[in-house]
Amino acid sequence: MNIVDLGLVYACELTPLPDGGHRVSVRFTLTAPGCGMGDHLKQDIERKVAAVPGIQEIDAQIAFDPAWDQSRMSEAAKLQLGML
Repeated sequence: MNIVDLGLVYACELTPLPDGGHRVSVRFTLTAPGCGMGDHLKQDIERKVAAVPGIQEIDAQIAFDPAWDQSRMSEAAKLQLGML
């Protein structure tokens, strides 16, 4: 299961930089504010985005507004988790 299908990614924006390359801003959340995976997910996002050619800067930020709920999950995620 990936964080996109789980509905944890709220925004992903690509901005060209003046000297070439791009900056990627990712706004993501956790299933609950007390979830201990925030730093791990942030590092994983930064590592994977950095592997994309042309990416010069990465800004990954955790957001809790709006709060996550199961309605943000894709149909595929719900099916895989037995929720359909």
